[in-house]
Amino acid sequence: MTLLKVEGLNKVFGQHYALSGVGLEVKPGEVHALVGENGAGKSTFIKIMTGVYTLDAGTIQWKGAKVDIPDPVASRRLGINVVHQDRHLVPSFTGYENLFLGLDYPANQARIGVNWKAMKQQAEKLRNDLGVDIDLNKTADRMFPPEKTMLEILRAMMLECQLLILDEPTASLTDQEAEKLFALIKRLTEQGTAILYVSHRMDEIFRLSDRITVFRNGQRVATVNTSETDKDGLVRLMSNAEVKKSQKRTGISATEENVLELKGLSTKDGKVKEVSLSVRKGEIVGIFGLAGAGRTELLETIYGLREPAGGSIQLAGRRVAAPTPKRSLENGVVLIPEERKRDALILGMSIRENMTLPVLKRFSGLLKLRSRAERTEVNAWMQEMNVKAAGSEQMIGQLSGGNQQKVVFAKALLSNPVLFLCDEPTQAVDVMTREEIHRLLKAQADKGCGVLFVSSDLQEVLDISDRLYVLHDSHFVAELDNDGVTSEQVLGYCYSHGKGSEHHG
Repeated sequence: MTLLKVEGLNKVFGQHYALSGVGLEVKPGEVHALVGENGAGKSTFIKIMTGVYTLDAGTIQWKGAKVDIPDPVASRRLGINVVHQDRHLVPSFTGYENLFLGLDYPANQARIGVNWKAMKQQAEKLRNDLGVDIDLNKTADRMFPPEKTMLEILRAMMLECQLLILDEPTASLTDQEAEKLFALIKRLTEQGTAILYVSHRMDEIFRLSDRITVFRNGQRVATVNTSETDKDGLVRLMSNAEVKKSQKRTGISATEENVLELKGLSTKDGKVKEVSLSVRKGEIVGIFGLAGAGRTELLETIYGLREPAGGSIQLAGRRVAAPTPKRSLENGVVLIPEERKRDALILGMSIRENMTLPVLKRFSGLLKLRSRAERTEVNAWMQEMNVKAAGSEQMIGQLSGGNQQKVVFAKALLSNPVLFLCDEPTQAVDVMTREEIHRLLKAQADKGCGVLFVSSDLQEVLDISDRLYVLHDSHFVAELDNDGVTSEQVLGYCYSHGKGSEHHG
């Protein structure tokens, strides 16, 4: 039996075909992976299946009958639900309240007010049935990334869900946190729910999926049984090219001058506790820790987004008493934030406007902007970064995630930085873009810049770092020279409860 069958699907934006002649089948109880480079059409396909976009041509069959999906309500009525890469939770609402978003709250017998008891009983039954261990009394803004992911999945299952679409569900999860998600996926498929799994993480694709469909340039190029292909074969289908692996750097001098030095840094909110670290010129330093360890908060404090309570920050040997984003930029410090759409880009502005926003003074004449010089520099960086777009005036919100991230890096490079603070810089980008970002950071380090690199992907931290710190409960528990370090060693420190720092050369 086929649950979903799509044939000849087309979606056109202006003169551009986002999808062309796409066909796809999903069976009940299977994990069907959907892969492709950024801009291949995956997001457009998901939006059509969930009623955000309407199709321009083609047919959709659901359990053998032709259907239309004009809006998200129609999609949910069919039994199709999605957990988006960008979380759709109300921060101030509890888990219970978020679960019932878009649904009718249970009413009291007199139909006056909400029957909170019935609401909680219904939510707890679903939570227990699926074996999800989260506190639904907590508000969403107090939940860690894995809790938010589980809450989104629970909300998707509030109605009878027969096809659950997961879009980059592990993007901000560590390997251990992702294990809980994988266990839940197994329970759902055993109950007959089909999973359409969208991810750039190849290990997950091969571990979880039964079949894989590959999109390239808006077309389906293949559907293969997972057991009958491998990573290299999949990459060839996705890009029609081989991935150029960036080489591990060697010969980093331990006597180089520090571009960044922290001594006993703490914050008033307790998210950073007596942290000391150094980043030398020409060095890539990794930070790894489990969710809630304080990774993002540390970078925000260095950049000036979070107020320090004690300790010191030194940049190139000079103490920075009260860092602010403006002062950091003037000192050559750039932040690549985890939430690019929220913190790094203005989606309603063009590529050009986003890229030059921090350095507009450079293009200012006496009375007006030197627009020709601005466009020339922006176009040069777009070419340098291989940004796929219609031109520099295209709205940044229309680009794929990977191309948006390239613009974020180009904007940073326009500031002539000496220190990169990178928070999940390859989150939800395809394998080709990930390697491009790695090569870019290594090239910047080779030029003498310092890089402080945070990722939930432990293997990525080990692949790119010259040295790494392990963060646990807002303080460092180990400093390791990255020479033969294993993931098992790093994880051992993550679960350590000791204070202080250990160095292992």
